[in-house]
Amino acid sequence: MTAKTAAPAAKSTRQQTTPGDVAFVGTGPGAPELLTVRATAVIAEADVLITELPEHADLIAHVLGHAALEGETEDGPEVVDGGFGEDGQPLTHAARAKLVVKHAKRGQRVVRLLGGDPFLYASGPEEAQAVAKAGITFEVVPGVSSVGAVPAYAGIPLTTKNHREVAVVTCGDKVDWSRYAKVPTLVLLSAVGQIGDIARDLIDAGRKPATPVAMTQVGTTTEQQTVTTTLEEVAEDPRAARVAPPAVIVVGQVVDLRDKLSWFETKPIFGWRVLVPRTKEQSASLSVKVRSYGGVPEEVPTISVEPPRNPQQMDKAVRGLVEGRYEWIAFTSVNAVKAVREKFEEYGLDARAFSGLKIAAVGEKTAASLAAWGLRADLTPSGEQSAAGLLEDWPEYDDVLDPINRVFLPRADIATENLVAGLIDKGWECDDVTAYRTVRAAPPPAPTREAIKSGKFDAVLFTSSSTVRNLVGIAGKPHPSTIIACIGPATAKTAEEHGLRVDVMAAKPDVEVLVDGLADFGASRRASLLEAGEPITKPSDRKPATRRRRKASAK
Repeated sequence: MTAKTAAPAAKSTRQQTTPGDVAFVGTGPGAPELLTVRATAVIAEADVLITELPEHADLIAHVLGHAALEGETEDGPEVVDGGFGEDGQPLTHAARAKLVVKHAKRGQRVVRLLGGDPFLYASGPEEAQAVAKAGITFEVVPGVSSVGAVPAYAGIPLTTKNHREVAVVTCGDKVDWSRYAKVPTLVLLSAVGQIGDIARDLIDAGRKPATPVAMTQVGTTTEQQTVTTTLEEVAEDPRAARVAPPAVIVVGQVVDLRDKLSWFETKPIFGWRVLVPRTKEQSASLSVKVRSYGGVPEEVPTISVEPPRNPQQMDKAVRGLVEGRYEWIAFTSVNAVKAVREKFEEYGLDARAFSGLKIAAVGEKTAASLAAWGLRADLTPSGEQSAAGLLEDWPEYDDVLDPINRVFLPRADIATENLVAGLIDKGWECDDVTAYRTVRAAPPPAPTREAIKSGKFDAVLFTSSSTVRNLVGIAGKPHPSTIIACIGPATAKTAEEHGLRVDVMAAKPDVEVLVDGLADFGASRRASLLEAGEPITKPSDRKPATRRRRKASAK
């Protein structure tokens, strides 16, 4: 497939007749966050990205942005599937090498993405030799290998002060297990399908039957699962493994340290499937926060931000701003900042047009959006970050100190009238202008709608009343077992009006505090299960219990 992105800073300018260069980049064990700094820079400078694994699509989106992957921008790298050929068959090492050489000979900067490390249990050496034979320069960008990363994410150190020796064994070929009988720690790769035979061979070679075994599948991702057992149990019943490839297996006493060192799978909402119903542009940052607590976010846009049907009102207000008609401009959302900025760009204006104008922002996020435009908010709420909080701090109109008494208020078409009424009470005149419309998004795919209604989601994060109404409208009401988290009282009231029981409410209207609150809820739930001696489950694993609303503490 071909992807487009904003032009990287150092795109290749070679003539097509001059050979390009190649970078063999290790992409690590799965989590995009484990990319090295050099890997990120090389990917951003690529003319051609040759992938190997399906998850490389998410990795590219992580580095270049989703717009690049979906072809929404004008310039960017070509993304070539190096895993399969046009006939749908897996490419051999030789075929991949030819693909790399072909693009490099066109004068392109080629980045070959390989799982893990390019020179460790990968085809990097063979492909690099082909590139060198063709007279093309190349570099190798090492990656985090699954050999060490997956056990670390499982809370298993491969060496300790008492266990200094470790052996890594690829189990695809015939292995003489007597060679490893006395090695304290073994890391087994490609061993899931034959783990029963391997366990018996290791016992026959002299390993103690009670030797601990840990099997971790899809390591370093939020789908990670680790099963611990012993050689004896696996030898007697290979089904005790209960894992599927790709998996990394560790054999040795170091596995016992997992009870104390497990840090990843014990995150507050680890493995929870969390529904994020926001606009497409807003959901990305929220999803990052969910992942930081171990959740698996699934973005379902419920709102689409569109230009106003009649742009004349906005055009007139912007002209009035330039001509000095207003004393204040008040931004009540990031979308309002974006709408005004786009209108400025349409007119060829920039931030200098705000000279002499006082600027108000409804909260920190909106103020940060203004700062990215080079503007500083003169007024933000000292208390609650909302229209009510802004109104509380807004000064009364003074006909001596204020030369102009008019406020420009660019907002959504569905904004409430409370702020306008309050400003009028304080003596100000308001131009309440529709800067953008919020319309209901298209329904999500049928499997997603079914998952919402049947309780396959563990939690849903509501960031506004409109997200509640729109989600219910396009996908149906979340199942009673689903944890409902709301950003504030108004959103919680709307959720309750739709028959939803609210479990978490943020202490202040901030998306990060909302996710913190969900994490606190998950941590308390986990602690209660442990105290009761019950297995750790997700909300989607069990019947709904009696729930109480919890306040999310601000962090």
